[in-house]
Formats: sequence, C-alpha cells, structure tokens
Amino acid sequence: MKDLKIYVESEFAPLKRVVLAQSEFCFPEAGFDEASERFLTEDSMAAYDGAFGVELKEFRPDLQAAWEKEKIEFRRILKKHGVEVLRPRLLTKEEKEINKAAGYANFFCRDPFFVVGDKMIEANMKLTHRINEIFPIQALLQKEAYQNQVYYVGLPTAKRIGLFDQMEGPFLEGGDVLVLGKEVFVGNSGLASNHAGIKWLRNLLSFDGYTVTEIPLHPHILHLDCALSFVNEQLLILCEEAFLDGVPERFKSFGKINVTLHEAQKLITNGLPINESTYVMDPAFTKIGKQLEEKGILVEYVDYQISRSFGGSFRCTTQPLLRKK
Repeated sequence: MKDLKIYVESEFAPLKRVVLAQSEFCFPEAGFDEASERFLTEDSMAAYDGAFGVELKEFRPDLQAAWEKEKIEFRRILKKHGVEVLRPRLLTKEEKEINKAAGYANFFCRDPFFVVGDKMIEANMKLTHRINEIFPIQALLQKEAYQNQVYYVGLPTAKRIGLFDQMEGPFLEGGDVLVLGKEVFVGNSGLASNHAGIKWLRNLLSFDGYTVTEIPLHPHILHLDCALSFVNEQLLILCEEAFLDGVPERFKSFGKINVTLHEAQKLITNGLPINESTYVMDPAFTKIGKQLEEKGILVEYVDYQISRSFGGSFRCTTQPLLRKK
C-alpha cells in the first residue's frame, strides 16, 4: 500500500499536511459590493474605507506586516504539532492585471479548491475579486496530483450572466464543504456555493459511496464553516440561527457549543482542529476556548484579527491535503 500524501477523512482526523494561504488582497475599485456587505462586519468595512483600487500593503503597510505575522505564528503552531505546511506562490504582476478593477485575492486557500477522500477538486468562486484565486495554487496541486497519483478534477466553467443572485454557475467553494467520513455537508447561502455546484459534487462523489447533503444557510453567512465547526466526533461549535431549515438531524447527537449569528459573523466557528483533542482559535473567543478546555481540548490561541477582518479565519486560510487516522 502506497504512503498516503493526499486524503481527507474528516474535519478532525489528525492533520498531517496542509496548504497555508498567502496574504495578498487588492480592494475593488468601486468599493465593497452588495454581496460582500452581507457577510463583512461594519467594523471591517469602516476600517478599509478609502482603500479601493489598491493593495493592503500600499494602503496600510503596518497592517500588511501584522497580517503576515499572523500567518507566521499560525505556521509555527502547525509545525509544533508535526504538520507539514505548504504555501502557494504569490500572484504575478500579469495575474494582478487581469481584472484589477474588480480587485484580486490570494488570502483564503480553503475556497478555490478542496479535498474529499483522495480527490482534489478545483472550485468555482462566485465573488468577482476571487475568481482567479486558484492561480497561485495550481502548480502545487498539479505537482501533488502527479506525484501521488490521485484524482485532480474541476467544476465545469461557471456561467456568470446576470445579477449576482441570478448567476447560474455551477458554483462550489471549499468553505462550504465539510467532510465527516463518507458524509459530506455543503452550505448554500447564495453568496458562494449554489445548488448546481452541489448537484455536480453529489454526482462525482456518489461513485465512491459518499452522500452529499445540501444545507441552506442564512444570507449573511458566507460559508458553512462560518456557522459550524466539527471539533471532534462528539462535539460541534455551531450557530443555530444560521440554519434556515433548523439544525440538520445528523448533528443532533453531537454535544454542542452554541454561538449567536453576530458571533458567527466574527468567525467564531472558523477555528481549526489539528486533531480530536487540539483546536486553534483566536484569543478574542476565550469564552468558547474555556468551554473547549473544560471538555479536555487543548486550545492553541493565535491572534488572527486582520485575517478575520477580511471575512475568514483559521479554516479559511488552510486547506488540508492529508487528514487521516
């Protein structure tokens, strides 16, 4: 049996190999669009008022430096726990110019691709400034796929005609995709993944015995991982308000730490399990951290305030390549 390098078994199986994002973002020239305003906090939008059409490193070099330090500290914690950390490259000058007026991003590698079992899947991003976020990651994925002889597939080209809420897609983003053995749960808030993308994934994974469950989300929640975190096989952190049809029956047997919609929008559920007994989160959320510690979980704290101001936290800035017992 070959030594596995690419396989995601669940959200909390021991993390062994992971891609950690870079810290690049250029604000759209026209300002935050209506879709972004649905999920970004008012504080975040106010903090970057006047930054439109420029990169953060030009607008606030001090924040750029602090943002990069967040990743350095997070990487240190990951390596401390024996995790191999891979990084995408930076965007090229030519890539930045492709659709500069809309902005560009290279900051949340959870979404442009994801891994289920031994399949690496390129996503289709819905927000315009994130369409090309896969570019800095593709060479890494190709190398991993060819060296390890695993599936590397992508969604059909998305049809991006009409208003944001009317675009046909298919759209599918890694932040919406949570894996629990042979069960896959995919969120749909209208901001990212849509029914067409979920239907495509269901068909792809059905050949390997997976079930794919679509979960309707509150329209102010970007992805499923902004409303739900599997800490381990017995415990969830979740925002009940975010589930339009109520908490799925499958989750009712888990112990739960509940958070409000307001807390969810601050990315309180977007921590990262390194394994079933170790969890990374922001020190802004020690209230939740203490509850985890009371349940025997080791909590590693990393200040991730700047990353969170862009709408993503620890899960958003990582994409596991290998999570397996």
